[in-house]
Amino acid sequence: MPSQEGFRWPRPAGHVIFRYGFGDDGCLRLLLAVVASVCGSCSGCGPLDPSLTIRPIGFLRSGKGVRFKTLHQPDEAAAETNVLELTPGPGIREALRDLEGMERLWLLWWFHRAESWRPLVMPPRGPARRRGVFATRSPHRPNPLGMTPARLLGIDGLRLLLGPCDLLDGTPILDIKPYVPAYDAFPDSAAGWIDTVAALHAAPPSHAVVWSPLAREQAEWLQAGWTVDFRERLEEILARDPRPHRTRRIRALPGGDFEIGCGAWRAVFRVRDSEVEIVAIKPSFPVRFLQEAWRKDVPDREAQSAFLNRWPCPELEPRAGDLPGDPSMP
Repeated sequence: MPSQEGFRWPRPAGHVIFRYGFGDDGCLRLLLAVVASVCGSCSGCGPLDPSLTIRPIGFLRSGKGVRFKTLHQPDEAAAETNVLELTPGPGIREALRDLEGMERLWLLWWFHRAESWRPLVMPPRGPARRRGVFATRSPHRPNPLGMTPARLLGIDGLRLLLGPCDLLDGTPILDIKPYVPAYDAFPDSAAGWIDTVAALHAAPPSHAVVWSPLAREQAEWLQAGWTVDFRERLEEILARDPRPHRTRRIRALPGGDFEIGCGAWRAVFRVRDSEVEIVAIKPSFPVRFLQEAWRKDVPDREAQSAFLNRWPCPELEPRAGDLPGDPSMP
């Protein structure tokens, strides 16, 4: 995995810039380049340590390749099994001792697709309002660490079988800790703006969602031929609030329609009073991306190509002047 730069803001003396990536030995390295060799707050401070190394203990296999497929909080009622594949190493097998009998675990992990951090972010739930990142669960953090509780279903050697979770496939797991209800649960604690949004979501959905004949045919074709099915998640989002929202990837189109991103797919819809009609589905990636074999990270590539053969989309076709991509060029 290539190194990625994280902090992107004017850097006053004493701050650090931050890069991370996986080394050849599998370590996740945080490289801290110090802007000033001392912090500047007092004369007695010495140089800051230039590096910090974290070694992932394993990687999660969830089958969720795009964010749209992950709920913002796991659905505990879902019949879902995820696998934490631990990396073999000295002491790892012994470290699993005494996990039997524990119903839940805390997973501490790395937002491996986060490329930068923002002090203000727009959470996907609630109105389109920016909030301080430390008051959210956003991945765009100074240090993109995440934590989630997961039900422990079983242990098979160096594989932990886990219940529903909200992590993407390949997420690096940094640590495991026991979930202790007596210490870790405070259900009566106030959660500020999150309580307000939760009360709004407890109310019935504000819109009814219907499908046009074309959109229904396309969705059923994707599910039957390619096991691609995002209808339930799409309907849930649009029924709650179909207004344009950056994090929910909803934008207005010329002519009055709207479009929402659904991972590797997009849905076009229109709103009439309290009804949302999904008009059509189309791929997210242009034809050129689907044809360039060196692009290894295009989800549902074959399904998108087959879809475009059946339902051509002129806006995704190569345009005059488009140059083929060359991975060797900067």
